[in-house]
Formats: sequence, C-alpha cells, structure tokens
Amino acid sequence: MSKPSLNPKALANQPSSEEHYQRTLTRVNQIQSHLSNAPRSQRLQGKTCIITGVGSLHGIGRASALLFAHEGAHHLYLLDFSGENLPDLKATIQKAYPDVKVTTLQADAADDSAISNLCSQALKEEGRLDVFFANAGFASSDSLSNITAEGFMESMRVNTLSCFLAVKYGSEAMVKVNPSRGKHLSGGSIILTASVAGLRSGAGTVDCRLSQVNSIAKTSVYQLQKTDIRVNSICPGLIETNMTKDMFDFARQRGNGGKLGQLNPMGRFGVAQEIAQMALFLASDEASYVNGQNIAVDGGLSSSHPVVPGRWA
Repeated sequence: MSKPSLNPKALANQPSSEEHYQRTLTRVNQIQSHLSNAPRSQRLQGKTCIITGVGSLHGIGRASALLFAHEGAHHLYLLDFSGENLPDLKATIQKAYPDVKVTTLQADAADDSAISNLCSQALKEEGRLDVFFANAGFASSDSLSNITAEGFMESMRVNTLSCFLAVKYGSEAMVKVNPSRGKHLSGGSIILTASVAGLRSGAGTVDCRLSQVNSIAKTSVYQLQKTDIRVNSICPGLIETNMTKDMFDFARQRGNGGKLGQLNPMGRFGVAQEIAQMALFLASDEASYVNGQNIAVDGGLSSSHPVVPGRWA
C-alpha cells in the first residue's frame, strides 16, 4: 500500500517558509507590545499575588508580573534566586502602575523557610493571599548518560520541590479568612509552571520531566476539597526566553530561524507573554471552576502523535 501523498491544493494555500517566518515575527511583536496599547482592566482587582522566577528579562515570570499589575493586582510579591534584575522590575512596574504595591525578594523558591515566610508576610501586611504563581524552574541539556544523581536531584529540587512548597504554604495562607480585608471565604488560585515535556516524552531531557509538577496539581486539589483553592499547571511548549536563548540564537545564526516551532500546527514558537495570559486567566475569578488541570500552551504540539508534516500517519 502506497503512502498517502501531500495534497497539492492544501500546499497551494500555505505561505512560503519565508512568508510564514515574517508573519510570525510580526505576530510576536504584536503580542509583546500588547500592554502598551491595551487599556487597563480590573481582572485581579484587590488581589494579593506571589510570583516566583521573575528575574529573567525575557521570562514568563517578568511578563506575568507586568500583566498582573496591568490587570489591577493590589500587591505583588516577586521572588527570584538572583537579585540582579529585581530592582529594574520593581521600578518598571511602579512607573507604569503607581497604584500597585510591589515587594521584591531575592531567595530560593525551593527554600522551605523562604516560601513559608513570604506567605506569612503577605498575610501580615495584606491580610490575605489570593494567587501564588510558582514559576521558578530551569531546564538542563544533559543527555541520559551525562546526568549525575546530584544533577537529577537538583532538578527535582528546583522544579518540583518549589511547586510543592507553593501549594503547601500558599494553600495554608489562602484558607484563612479576613473579613476586614474583604476576604469572607477561603479560596485562591495556585498556578504551577510545568512543561509540555511533562505530558509526554520528546520535548525535554530526562531530568527536566515535569510530570511530577502536573501530578501535584492533580492530587493536591483532593487534599484541598471544598476550600475553593484551585491548583492548576501550565505546560508551555517552545517559548523564547532566556532559558531557551542558546537554542534560538544557534538556529538564527545558521539561518534556520523560520524552523523554530515548525513541529506544532501553528508552525511557530511562542513568547513569554502568551504564557502570562494563561496565568492571568487561571489567577482571575474567570477560571473559578478550572481545577486540577494540566493546560498545554504549546501551539498544538501535544495534540497529536508524531507525524510527517502534511501527511497522515
């Protein structure tokens, strides 16, 4: 039996590789400049929020902090392992959104005391915690044969333990009511950054498999039954951040920038602002019935088994 051939009519309707790449760059620019043109709204009005992993200048955490401020968050507690870019982030938010309180902290998101104390600080200062976006993490490039036991456990500590601590201490804070601060019932949203690599193999190394984070989101909600505390994970696909910078730079230097993200149906990579929008939705009351989910934001990459593009498997 011969293989099904490509459909000539379908191919005729598709842009050339160069046209598609230029369209991708235009679209990405529109997404990244969205806040400069969009009117402010109040989707997070009155909410006290913690975001970890905010230090990267092109990262998901920074993009989310700016978006949360744009959407009216009352107080943002922003944490990163490196303090290098924290002053700039705080100044940027305060200049654009002077009504938003900003507290920055240089600390390890996988440090038990640091996360416990941060949640306690939010309760002491604001009387409530509404959102905890556990975004801190990293990805290695080690192959199976090169991963050491120490390296593997460090990956688990940074990527998984940090999410566990966010759920543990975040939920303890969110369950507390404080009518004087407008919180008459327990509740809140905990968001974990995982990866499409945690849904199925092929999108990352062995030690950065984030299925454990996805499992935390699914299992913890049954420990938090009837509290209105929601826990969900976001599973990004190929996103251009400082973490993936080397890959993007290498592809572009070789003239292969147009191939970045070619395996997903949209045929392009994503940017941090697109993940931030999902975090915003999950943080807002609009997602009040979304709970225990692992949500892929990957251009459709995880929607299919591997196939040759343009052919039926």
